[in-house]
Amino acid sequence: MIDTPRLRLRRFRPEDAPALAAYRSDPQVARYQGWESPLSAEAAAAQVASYAAGDPRRPGWFQYAIELRAEGRLIGDLGVGLHENLRQAEVGFTLAADRQGQGYASEAVRALVDALFAGGLHKVSAECDARNASSARLLERVGFRREGLRRSHTWFKGEWTDDLVFGLLADDPRPTGPGS
Repeated sequence: MIDTPRLRLRRFRPEDAPALAAYRSDPQVARYQGWESPLSAEAAAAQVASYAAGDPRRPGWFQYAIELRAEGRLIGDLGVGLHENLRQAEVGFTLAADRQGQGYASEAVRALVDALFAGGLHKVSAECDARNASSARLLERVGFRREGLRRSHTWFKGEWTDDLVFGLLADDPRPTGPGS
C-alpha cells in the first residue's frame, strides 16, 4: 500500500468491481486503452479477482487500485509491469472521467515511481498513443522524458496508431512542488 496526501494505492477488493465496471465502460476513458467498453459486471468481478491475486514483487503486471482517501472510493487504477530482471518496470494508468484534470493521476504515478525507485529499480518506462496528449503531458509533468515516437506502430481498435515512448531513470531529476 502506498499513501499520498489524497490517495491510497492498494490491492483491489471485491467491492471495487462496480466502480471498475463504471469507469472502464466510459468510452472517453477507454478510448486509448487496450480494452473494449462496456465492461460487464461479471467481467469486472473477474478482473478484480485477478488483480487482487497478483504480487507486485514478482515479474509481470500488477494493478493497483487508486482510492480517494477522503471518500474511500475507487477512482482509477495504476498498473506496473515489473521486468524479469527486477530492475526496470513499465507503468500505465486509468482514471475515471469525473476525476481527471484534478492532479490525481499525476499524484498516483509520482508516488508509484518514487516507491519503485526506493525499491531499487533503475528505470521506469511508459508508452501512450501519440494522440493522447493528456497522458503525454502527465508523464512529462512527473519527470518522464520522451525517448521516441514509433510511427504507425500499433494496430489498435481498427487503425494504425503512433506510439510515444517515455522513460525515467532513478537518477534523473524530477519536478517537485505544486503542479508538478
